[in-house]
Amino acid sequence: MAKSKTSAEVTRFAPSPTGYLHIGHAFSALTAYHARGKGGSFHLRIEDIDPVRCKDEFTDAILEDLKWLGLEWETPVRKQSDHMADYEKALQKLTLKGLLYPCFCTRTEIKAEIVKSGHAPHGPDGPAYPGICRNLSDEKREDRMDDGEAYVRRIDMKGATAIAGPLGWKDLGMGMNKAQPEKFGDVVLARKDVPTSYHLAVTVDDHLQGVTLVTRGADLAPSTDIHRLLQGLLSYTPPAYHHHRLIKDTTGRRLAKRDQDMSIRALRESGYTPEEVVAMSGFEG
Repeated sequence: MAKSKTSAEVTRFAPSPTGYLHIGHAFSALTAYHARGKGGSFHLRIEDIDPVRCKDEFTDAILEDLKWLGLEWETPVRKQSDHMADYEKALQKLTLKGLLYPCFCTRTEIKAEIVKSGHAPHGPDGPAYPGICRNLSDEKREDRMDDGEAYVRRIDMKGATAIAGPLGWKDLGMGMNKAQPEKFGDVVLARKDVPTSYHLAVTVDDHLQGVTLVTRGADLAPSTDIHRLLQGLLSYTPPAYHHHRLIKDTTGRRLAKRDQDMSIRALRESGYTPEEVVAMSGFEG
């Protein structure tokens, strides 16, 4: 378990409505639900900032499947698409610190620059952005934006880490970890059409919802370095973390939403009981 059930925590489960939940999601939701402890609270958050892939039908299915498993949560459910103003406020704070800049590069241009340079630092997400637009003049930036060029907003990682200073985060299983966000390079924090990103939205949401313990899959542990940096820059109190094991199929492959036969919806329709699905997930409360 992430923490003693006698310790009251504010926890959350934050799926994206891009498909049906599978038993790996069941394990993650149950972990967060039970980690709240006696007197704690559990939040359900819908991470629906992608207007193309996220569907209302999957949001409805998430609520139905979790209720079927016996979970209860605080209301109202926070849907990220309803709170873009919160993310814009955070972006403005970072802008005032001089830490954001518009990047007009296409993926093709970025790849070409990496090839030209002969190498690029590699972080957890792949090759780091080579900084093509970082040093554009304010005049050049304004001209290109006025011309209607598409752009994203990136964080100046060197400047951000200099302001934030040394940071660390606590994982209940791994202990204290030194945050190393510089490994990711100048990550994207917002796009022109969607004024946020996963990294920014999850950091702001956890703060606004008062989350004290973040439980999520081990695959997201590296991202915590970026989240800890944003917490420091935005003067947020950092939560504790518990990065749990990932649920895999019989071949050792991590479950994904494309594995429809292992979705909670399919198992329900096949006649499985909530208790059987919990057992299949491997969760031991």
